[in-house]
Parts: sequence; structure tokens; C-alpha cells
Amino acid sequence: MKYFTLLLLFVLSSCYKQKKICADFKTGKFNFTQEIDGKKETTILERTDKFQIETYKGKTDSASVRWVNDCEFVLEKLHPKNMKEQKAISMRILTTTKNSYTFEYSFVNDENKQLGTVTKIE
Repeated sequence: MKYFTLLLLFVLSSCYKQKKICADFKTGKFNFTQEIDGKKETTILERTDKFQIETYKGKTDSASVRWVNDCEFVLEKLHPKNMKEQKAISMRILTTTKNSYTFEYSFVNDENKQLGTVTKIE
């Protein structure tokens, strides 16, 4: 009986799926840190309903935001400087916490996805 109870608790806890609350991250100011060439680099993101402004190493860039559903959106640079920047980026929120979310991103129709975590600062 003891083993049955432990097995039941294990099965029930492994089936638990944390609820994502993506709506909390549709707008606001965010901090995105990633490692580039062995160095941690930080980008500040400010997102409204329709636009995202990114500041990285003192340079600012902007993109339009189109929400596909509550947890997925597409970014398109407003002023692309080359062919690569003309490609839209698909973003999908995978998990959320009180002040952060983990997401995957790639160019639209590209199977090479990367992961990141963003923290809401305002």
C-alpha cells in the first residue's frame, strides 16, 4: 500500500502542468540577457500593443509586433538594414513566472529555434 501511494503521488505530480499567463507580458519594459562570444550581453525591450523598441549597446532599433495568439507573436523590423533583417522573427512563450518568461524564437519558417528568458522590469 505504501508503494502504491508513492506511485500515485508521482503520477499525479508528473501530470501537473503549470499554467502560462502570457497576457502579463504583452506590454511593458523587459530585460533580455544572453551570452554572445562568451560574454553576457543585455538588451532592454520596451513593448506596446503594436511595437517593440530594443536598445542594445546604446543602439536602438524598432519592430512591429503582431500577436498570433496569447502566447505567440511575430516581430518585423521597421527599418531593416539588410536582407537578413527583413525576415520576420517568430516568438513563442513557453513558460511564465510572476515576472519572467521563457521563449523560443526563430526566423519565420526556420526550424532552427533558440531559447531565451526575459524578465519584466516595469
